[in-house]
Amino acid sequence: MKKIVLLAVVLAFLGCDKDNNNDSTPIENRDFRQEMRNFVIGISQKAKNTKPGFAIIPQNGIELITVNGEADGSPSQAYLNAIDGNGQEDLFYGYDNDDQATPGSVSNYLKGFLNVSKNNAKTILVTDYCSTASKMNNSYQVNATNGYVSYAAPKRDLTVIPATAPNNSNTAVITNLSQAKNFLYLINSENFATKTAFINAVKATNYDVVIMDLFLNEEQFTTSEINQLKDKANGGKRLVICYMSIGESENYRYYWQPSWNTTKPDWIATENPDWPGNFKVKYWNEDWQKIIYKNDDSYLNKILAANFDGVYLDIIDGFEYFER
Repeated sequence: MKKIVLLAVVLAFLGCDKDNNNDSTPIENRDFRQEMRNFVIGISQKAKNTKPGFAIIPQNGIELITVNGEADGSPSQAYLNAIDGNGQEDLFYGYDNDDQATPGSVSNYLKGFLNVSKNNAKTILVTDYCSTASKMNNSYQVNATNGYVSYAAPKRDLTVIPATAPNNSNTAVITNLSQAKNFLYLINSENFATKTAFINAVKATNYDVVIMDLFLNEEQFTTSEINQLKDKANGGKRLVICYMSIGESENYRYYWQPSWNTTKPDWIATENPDWPGNFKVKYWNEDWQKIIYKNDDSYLNKILAANFDGVYLDIIDGFEYFER
């Protein structure tokens, strides 16, 4: 959900800091991209062993698709085998400013990687940020031409359901991400006073895939509630995918400890200046990975227990922060 931002960040600790798990590898000697691939692969293995067919969709950080981080490089096959699709923000609209066309050079750069994934039978979910009707229509057209499934989001904070019908609305029963013709990205629920209001609003739509949060006002959705959301208004079935940030910790999440407000663990790094309350993390750290998927009460376990159909992994591009 976080916009791609090229920050000039000077990280003085990069030259001397150590990880605070059992691995004493100096941070500057790490392959940050491979560490993120390994993280996603671990999440995938845990989820798919528990629930076969569970969809794994990393958002942004598309350079991880190839071994050398170049669009013409060899595909990173272990990573591709672990995922079912890729999410990409700002591909054609919103990179510099919302409701503004993304520079062609940026679109072409990203498409080079996205097409590697698509050619390996992965579904590409594009979120363009535009609100003018003509630009939204153009976004859908150009994404379709490229073979991508897309959502023209009128608000970057992802708080609204568009008033218009979904692009390529259909009555199909969607059981696999590859069958989806459209999706709704609705992870901020501030416009809904209760879970019931949220559920009723989503149930009234015909989106093939809904990407949402596990919580509304810090109250977790139940299995029964998630199951209600799997019915499209027209009688078809859809997938319900849960958003989870794995490259940043968020101080409004259930796992955040009050003591961290004054003394943060070593694996929590700098606060994201564009999203207050979100902190970059050393995502390879064992303590952070336990929170995300490596213990019985992990974030992933909660998502699986609620009967979501997949997970949408954000801040995959966290490796950029440490590389800088």
